[in-house]
Amino acid sequence: MRSDLWTFALRLYTEPGVEQACLRLQDDGVDVCLLLTACWLGQRGTTFDITRLDALCEVCDPWQEQVIKPLRSLRQNWRAQAQNDQALTGLREQIKSLELEAERELLARLESATAGWAAGEMEQIENWLSGCCPKRKGADRDALEQLRVAVLAL
Repeated sequence: MRSDLWTFALRLYTEPGVEQACLRLQDDGVDVCLLLTACWLGQRGTTFDITRLDALCEVCDPWQEQVIKPLRSLRQNWRAQAQNDQALTGLREQIKSLELEAERELLARLESATAGWAAGEMEQIENWLSGCCPKRKGADRDALEQLRVAVLAL
């Protein structure tokens, strides 16, 4: 069954171990929205091409830097203070909602960027994951394998 990227990302994220794998990869500097897009494209059989990856990065990088990362940083910086401050806890939850909405918008933009990229018969998950997380980045290989297995299970 084919699905839009947002629906796919939500389904994948609820698979056992995926949330933890994504958070570990995010801590390693991997862009999780790009990674989820790579999983989606790989499952659809869209052929990996470095030019395609570069096009996705052109969409992703500015949005991450200018929108998502500042929201995440603010939310994370308030974690300790919010434990003893009800008002700050509420504001932190609002920021968390904004962060999620910003990620949803980024996934919509990434999906739009892939319009016209043909789906194939053979899954390409390994190719896309390897392209997004080359070994030189030091990405957690176990976390990537967890993602690959979860995508194949969908």
